[in-house]
Amino acid sequence: MEILRLASLTRALRDTPLQAWAESLPARLQDPWRRAHGDRAAWRQCLADLPTLPAGEARLDADRVGVTATKAPDDAVRRQLESSLKVLHPWRKGPFEIHGIFIDTEWRSDWKWQRLAPHIQPLDGRLVLDVGCGNGYHCWRMAGAGARHVIGIDPTELYLHQYAAIRHFIGPAPVHLLPLGIDDMPGDLGGFDTVFSMGVLYHRRSPIEHIQQLASLLRPGGELLLETLVIEGDEHQVLVPEGRYARMRNVWFLPSSALLECWCRRIGLRHARTVNVTPTTTQEQRSTDWMHFESLDKCLHPNDPSLTIEGHPAPRRAILIAEKA
Repeated sequence: MEILRLASLTRALRDTPLQAWAESLPARLQDPWRRAHGDRAAWRQCLADLPTLPAGEARLDADRVGVTATKAPDDAVRRQLESSLKVLHPWRKGPFEIHGIFIDTEWRSDWKWQRLAPHIQPLDGRLVLDVGCGNGYHCWRMAGAGARHVIGIDPTELYLHQYAAIRHFIGPAPVHLLPLGIDDMPGDLGGFDTVFSMGVLYHRRSPIEHIQQLASLLRPGGELLLETLVIEGDEHQVLVPEGRYARMRNVWFLPSSALLECWCRRIGLRHARTVNVTPTTTQEQRSTDWMHFESLDKCLHPNDPSLTIEGHPAPRRAILIAEKA
């Protein structure tokens, strides 16, 4: 199974501001995964073993992204399919449902989508970029909301295989995932109508530079959606954990929502506003049969769930929207 499908992406972006960039991708991605990975052979075999099932109805605008068949597979095929998909453990973003098999992912990513969807500009006909997209759950939702084409970027190889497995059953759709990070994107692309960055900012050593990079990918008047961890406080408040935060090593800056808005205004974005702040609960992020590693419940203080295990304020996630001048 071809995972990247660069030829079809080039065709899809012909006669758009992204055409030249798309045409450059085959040379840029000749060897996307230079490092050996011990599970790569198993992941590739998983994709090769996926059964071909009767065509069904793709469901991109449903909380459980997936496909519903007109004729359900028999029990033997269902067991084979579930076993194959579990080779791609851990499943972080979702949920998905493929021919009756419910992939109960660690995150209820549909809850995040429900929080942000009422506030964004309609995606109909737009070129959309999802930075740090994981396995592409939100990319499918963006396509289901009418986007002309959605490109997700994430350098994690497992997530590309999960996306390819879901795409195998959904069939043709205006969604592509690429093994790229934000630093691999051209600094002056300026061709996307909407750019999403969700769960990325706090992993960046220079958060203002990250916001500038995102803005450089937007056309004038394009919309940026930032979703990130925040703390309570005014425009002067920011948490810089010296060690880990909620057991995560690579957390650098947790600003207040007011400071995040200030950062966006400082680099010239317009109408920066916070549209939602929600504490993360153990109902939204938890271990499941499809992600059986430790999850949020093991990252909170055992005697005070308002704190992380390290004593920091427990996770709160804000959604901010701004426009490029």
